[in-house]
Amino acid sequence: MLRRLLHSSWKTMPVTIEQFPFGKLPSGQEVSGFKLANKNGLEVHLMSYGAAILKILMPSKQGRVDDVTLGFEDIEGYLNKSPYFSVSCGRVANRIAGGKFTVDGKEYSLAVNNGPNSLHGGIKGFDKAVWGAKQVGEDTVVFSHVSPNGDEGYPGELSLEAEYSLNDENQLSLEYRATTTAATPINIANHTYFNLLGEAGGTVESHEVEVKADRYLPVNDVQIPTGKEEQFCKLTATVLASED
Repeated sequence: MLRRLLHSSWKTMPVTIEQFPFGKLPSGQEVSGFKLANKNGLEVHLMSYGAAILKILMPSKQGRVDDVTLGFEDIEGYLNKSPYFSVSCGRVANRIAGGKFTVDGKEYSLAVNNGPNSLHGGIKGFDKAVWGAKQVGEDTVVFSHVSPNGDEGYPGELSLEAEYSLNDENQLSLEYRATTTAATPINIANHTYFNLLGEAGGTVESHEVEVKADRYLPVNDVQIPTGKEEQFCKLTATVLASED
């Protein structure tokens, strides 16, 4: 079982949850939205397409409310333009070199969608699925998805949940849980783009990120780690370009 938990646990306090429609796919399948709000004015908007975060509306000390994530106002933006805005990526987030891997002595070939590599689960990863959705208790929404055996080339049927919770201490929790019927690579990740200045606040060039490491592993020209320890680079205070 995979478990990825962001933030520590806390004493549950009531929030409000509202469900709303967020459009339809070209097939006619409906996409559901959910708004979680706490007593402090913090709102988190979610959607069932990609088990994604639509908005995080954060009140400031000056009384202003800003959306600190990037996204679109309608489902069409996510279908036609989105560079994985705030979605759940998988089965494997990031790249698998050459679209191939070996498990238990058997080589598997994946759908290739990023040069020679498989990126974020392939051509139709979890980000492009409409997940099941339900409210659990007063402060939690759980999305669920089943990836069949052979999906995008991966072995085993994978059952997956993404659980979002909000409390009155302005803590947002996301926990992924997954079980599989066969050995398979899995690395689920949420792909939110943040701008803490808000939607109209300008670029993120003034943001500072602290990486608690003294080295990083460089990648080759198709964004695959070299895997050679002697090529580890010393990490210094510098400006790094952000890439997918």
